[in-house]
Amino acid sequence: MVDSSEELQQRLERVLLGGRRKYTRLEVADKAGVPEDRSRRLWRALGFATVRDDEVVFTDADVDAMRTADQLVRSGLVDPSIEVSVTRALGQHLSRLAEWQVEMLWALITEQPELGRNERQIARLVDGLLPELERVQNFVWRRHLAAYAGRALAASDEHLETRTEVVGFVDMVGYTRLTRQIDEEELSRVLDAFELLTAEVIAEHHGRVVKMIGDEVLFVADSPIDAAEIALALTERTSADESLPAVRAGMASGRILSRFGDVYGSVVNLAARLTSVARPGTILVDRELAADLSEEEAYELRPRRPVTVRGYNRLRPAALRRAREAPTGMFASSQQLAAEMLGLAEPSSRDGKITSTEPDEETAPADGDNDRSATESRPRRRRRRIL
Repeated sequence: MVDSSEELQQRLERVLLGGRRKYTRLEVADKAGVPEDRSRRLWRALGFATVRDDEVVFTDADVDAMRTADQLVRSGLVDPSIEVSVTRALGQHLSRLAEWQVEMLWALITEQPELGRNERQIARLVDGLLPELERVQNFVWRRHLAAYAGRALAASDEHLETRTEVVGFVDMVGYTRLTRQIDEEELSRVLDAFELLTAEVIAEHHGRVVKMIGDEVLFVADSPIDAAEIALALTERTSADESLPAVRAGMASGRILSRFGDVYGSVVNLAARLTSVARPGTILVDRELAADLSEEEAYELRPRRPVTVRGYNRLRPAALRRAREAPTGMFASSQQLAAEMLGLAEPSSRDGKITSTEPDEETAPADGDNDRSATESRPRRRRRRIL
């Protein structure tokens, strides 16, 4: 007879924990030589529910882990003042990884019930899978260590926690409406495709995914050109893929605080606000990033009308596009002069490139699907383009 789901779950737990539960929290603290109040803080920081002092839920592995954590602090590798913060970050990142891996394992067993018929079979399955997963995780972790160490050495004059970078958000347009129109299986496919695409593009252009926030990706890049290529490539590739919704993007450049894998500061907030007012298929950038890209012939920057968003009054973004083939010779000069006289363009500092000031509706609300901020809109007369 096939075991119930609850019995199977208990068997899996015993195998994954490496033994049976036999200690209380106080006994773990005593065996590891760690003060009781400190062991409680670390347990909570890891993201685990608080347990009663007399509840037997810990194994020998918990004792070893607590002892190792204490040795890291005593050795000076981890400052005692940030011990809980480090533990919290570790718990949050690994909990997501563990959730995905358990879902994968659970699906394998439920699709093939004979694998979970008894504890010996479960142990054989897990013993075969865990070493492979651990090897892959160890390889990826070391590669990321090497990559980050390289960036740190290249920017040795900057503090690792506070440095100048480009922050970008890329957001799927109409996501809330989409969730009401498709089933869970299709939604999962869309999210998987979006996450795969963003990971590939951001890595290809030397950026870093900070986190996925539902229908949105937050990334950072050291180079303004890399950031521009990331946003442009994602916009172009989602537009070409009929199975994915259109995206919009906002980017800003400046000093950020990088802490335990996340980023903070006004530059992050500004990039989010720019995303919130961008139209589908549009990339809005702040003044700093626009200035950094202004001399790059591969791009075209169009100043937008001022917008007001939460926390920022009369924000003046610019729309980033790939440069189009510009007219040359006498026609180009007369076109630029006419545009300047009619107030439709600013004096151009680059040969043949006209920087238009007309709005193109690129900073208007997209579809009511955004709740990050609200814009103040006024009726405007559209001006004719100079052809």
